[in-house]
Amino acid sequence: MSYTATTVGPPRGALTAAYTGLGLTVASIVLVFVDHATGNVLAAHIRDGYPFYSRDRIDGAATIYLSYLSVLGGLGIIGWLTTLWAIARRKRWARWLATGLVAVGTAVALFDLLVRDTSGDTGLPALIGAAGLLPGLAGLALVIMLWRRPDS
Repeated sequence: MSYTATTVGPPRGALTAAYTGLGLTVASIVLVFVDHATGNVLAAHIRDGYPFYSRDRIDGAATIYLSYLSVLGGLGIIGWLTTLWAIARRKRWARWLATGLVAVGTAVALFDLLVRDTSGDTGLPALIGAAGLLPGLAGLALVIMLWRRPDS
C-alpha cells in the first residue's frame, strides 16, 4: 500500500519497516554493551591498533567509543520513534522525515564502519561497524514504501 494523504490508516508495511529499524537500532546498542561486558572486541581492536597503549588508555578509548555509540543509538531511537509517530498520524512530511533521517543515519554508520584512525586500521571493529548499518537497511525499505506511487 502506498502512503498518500487519502490513505485510511497508516501503511502497515511502512510501520513494520520502521519498527524493524527501531528494533535493529536497539539491538546494535545492546550488542556494544554486551561486547563491553564480555569479550570486548572493541578493546581488543584498539589494543591491536595501538599495542603500546596501557590497559587504562585502552579502557578509556573503549569507554569513549561506547559513549559515542550510545549517544548515536539514542538519537537513532528518537528518530525512529518520531518517524513512527509521523507515519501513524499520516503526516504528509513523514516521507521527507524518514528520507532525511535514513540518509543521515546511514552516512554516519558508513563513516563509522569505514573511517581509518591514526593506526591505519578502521576505528571500529567490523562486527560493530556492520551492526550499525543494519537499521539503515530497514530504513531503506521504509523510504521505498513511503515513496511508492499508488499506481505502482
